[in-house]
Amino acid sequence: MGGPITYLDSADVAGLCAGLPLVDLARDTLLAVRRGEAGLFPETGLRWTNPAGAAARSLILPAWAGTSYGCKIINASLGNQALGLPRAAGLIVLNDPETAQPVCVMEGARISALRTAAVSVAALRAARDLGAVTSVAFLGSGRQAEVHLELLAPLCPRLGEVVLHDVVRGQAEKLAEALSTTRPGVRVAEDARSAVSGADITIAVTTTTEPYVDLDWVAPGATFVNVSLDDATEGLLLGCDHLFVDDWDLVVDDDHRLLGKLARSGRVSAPGTAAPEGGRAVDADLPALFSGEYTRPITATDRVVVNPFGMGVHDVAIAAAVHATALERGIGLALPR
Repeated sequence: MGGPITYLDSADVAGLCAGLPLVDLARDTLLAVRRGEAGLFPETGLRWTNPAGAAARSLILPAWAGTSYGCKIINASLGNQALGLPRAAGLIVLNDPETAQPVCVMEGARISALRTAAVSVAALRAARDLGAVTSVAFLGSGRQAEVHLELLAPLCPRLGEVVLHDVVRGQAEKLAEALSTTRPGVRVAEDARSAVSGADITIAVTTTTEPYVDLDWVAPGATFVNVSLDDATEGLLLGCDHLFVDDWDLVVDDDHRLLGKLARSGRVSAPGTAAPEGGRAVDADLPALFSGEYTRPITATDRVVVNPFGMGVHDVAIAAAVHATALERGIGLALPR
């Protein structure tokens, strides 16, 4: 039957992730995808409405990175906040590359949050001089805002202001209070526009399905990271000076998010192609930005939008690094088969 399966709980995963170069891992994994040394397969999902009327779903994302093969199972319910629970929770399963038997199961929500933030920060590091950043705004004040700040702040030595906005003001106030114990300059904005307009970087981490951040909200020279995918309006996506995506195929195959809809309708075309009449082409994918293939200068007054769709290959790559470190340190619970 093979050896035992290693189980890593949330505390194990958090401790092991703390020592990993997550931003570098995110960058290197995307470059590996470009070289054909990592990849992913279409996700599958189960969606339903729970008894309280909230939208719920379970997604399975299979992927491989190097000699690591596995999948992320990530579940979420929009009703969890009212229950005092995290919106998302899940597991990552890693398989033996030779026998295909599962060898490790670990708590997946922490890695899912970290890989999302790591991709955002890797993109920001490649597109902007983070040493010059003085203000960051977050639209949405949940776990993703907290984790993005965790990875971004150490790279921004001049960061003096963190602005939070949430449609549930109490959520923003709660996060501001938690952050203020270790970081000065945290405040809650009255509205989304005022949060965005004064920030060098805005990171949208909401659950909205209605775009609302327009081009004139974003100051010249600022960057908007569209993590939650539906915050940026058509005007911002079409009018910004530089538009980057992590993977064009994932974007164009999606029929729910705005950029995918624009691509499918012929308003936005792939990187390296001519812009359609009345629309635009995506300027580059992130591997091109990371590798230096994208050579058009990003000036001090250009508006930049990063639209990271999210790729399960990052979860497997980070989970593989976590598992390797756990084996080295003898961490984890051995489960019999």
